[in-house]
Amino acid sequence: MHKLSDQQLTEKGLPLEASKGRILLIACGALAREILDLKAANGWTHLDLTCLPANLHLYPEKITAAVRAAVAKHRDNYDDIFVVYADCGTGGLLQTACAEMGVQMVAGPHCYSFFEGNAQFAKTSETEITTFYLTDFLVRQFDAFIIKPMGLDRHPELRDMYFGNYEKLVYQAQTDDPALTEKAKTCAETLGLTFERRFTGYGDLKVALETL
Repeated sequence: MHKLSDQQLTEKGLPLEASKGRILLIACGALAREILDLKAANGWTHLDLTCLPANLHLYPEKITAAVRAAVAKHRDNYDDIFVVYADCGTGGLLQTACAEMGVQMVAGPHCYSFFEGNAQFAKTSETEITTFYLTDFLVRQFDAFIIKPMGLDRHPELRDMYFGNYEKLVYQAQTDDPALTEKAKTCAETLGLTFERRFTGYGDLKVALETL
């Protein structure tokens, strides 16, 4: 197994090892650790995994083309392919592309939704329009995905312009990690937001994968 680092998952993704399974998961690099943990815990040896760079989320208009290219590259070697992205800001284009290619994908608008459970998130999000969400990966990569792209490392005075309309940061915890929880609290303080931790585990991600 490749040695995982968050920087590699952010910038390069996770390359496919030698084909062993019958189904290929093409996933976002931000989900690599969670998927590998689920594979190991459930003995899903029929599933192989490759991940696209997590930082595609900074350019969501590029996600659909990247997924199309990955499907085209690998589809002849697998019985089936499952795309482990939600809509992720593609405005429905990824769903359309997956339908055209004849592959399934995870349901939901984004990972915050399927980690919490799409049905539950649909209910809570109606009253949480001023809430900013982080997952385990985004807590670990807070600087790379939030601070630096928004220029807050160079211009911290921009914080209130970006986050002045937010009230709360919700950390959706996939794991029980006290160090990550403390870092998430620091993230909330950095953004000037109140803090809430919700243990979601793997939510609908586990539900989707166990049907394959």
